Amino acid sequence: MFAYCADPSTLSGLTWLSCYLTTGKHMAFYGSFGTVMLLLAVTAPAALFLGFGGAIAARSQIAPLRGLGKGYTSMVRGIPDIAFFLFVPIALDQGLEYLRHHWKCPDWTQAVRQGNDFVVCAEAKLPLSTSPQWVHETYGFTLAVIAFAVVFGAFAANVLYGAMTAVPRAQIETAEAYGMTRRQAFWRILVPQMWVYALPGLSNLWQILVKATPLLFLLGIEDIVYWARELGGVQSARFSDYPHGDWRLWYFLGLLVFYLALTSVSERIFARLMRRLSHGQATMAGEAQRKAPAT
Repeated sequence: MFAYCADPSTLSGLTWLSCYLTTGKHMAFYGSFGTVMLLLAVTAPAALFLGFGGAIAARSQIAPLRGLGKGYTSMVRGIPDIAFFLFVPIALDQGLEYLRHHWKCPDWTQAVRQGNDFVVCAEAKLPLSTSPQWVHETYGFTLAVIAFAVVFGAFAANVLYGAMTAVPRAQIETAEAYGMTRRQAFWRILVPQMWVYALPGLSNLWQILVKATPLLFLLGIEDIVYWARELGGVQSARFSDYPHGDWRLWYFLGLLVFYLALTSVSERIFARLMRRLSHGQATMAGEAQRKAPAT
């Protein structure tokens, strides 16, 4: 905040606006954009890892493992996303606290489930009530990442499973004819070639993940939607040094621009990646590159 912002009641015009946009709450609002980007940066590889594991499990010759892989993708894809986003953090939180409760407080005589309440001893709470605020925020963010990864990992598993199936069987047969084992053929032939088939679906999944980030607001995390609503709402002179009317339209318009810009950049990155992966592949994009005139 600037030095001339000491008495907001004496300010007007651009001076008032410069002070208003540099308050502590606005700094938290600007920082929440980093929270969204961090969520995407952590969730995307985690979901891809779960999806790859789910796709491998669904292709396994071991029946229980194959059933687990197909059950994971079918169950998560068949349940509304918002239900999973609300269920996973609560289930993980209570499950961890329940285990800690029996470990930390073995002499506890009361029931953990008391009607609609879930009651554990103070030592079993996660995080502890004495923990600093950043620990509470990190814990909530971690639960949110796990929820997002589980949900989008199931969709990624379905995409990768289809991509593995799309690789021509003749490629695998040729590898086996040259003496490769099933494992060698999988890692050296199937996996490198499947990405060109998986990328269109993964790019769509990424865009859906980007659009799903406002669900952080429902998980109690102070994300950009939370701050846009808080800062854009009517601020009266009684409760705020910078009173104003309903400005939510402008705040959410800023979020619209942010998401459109992020989507546009993502599309360009995926387009370049698709051109690179298609090089030398026996696909429509690869054939178009081969027939294109030299430049």
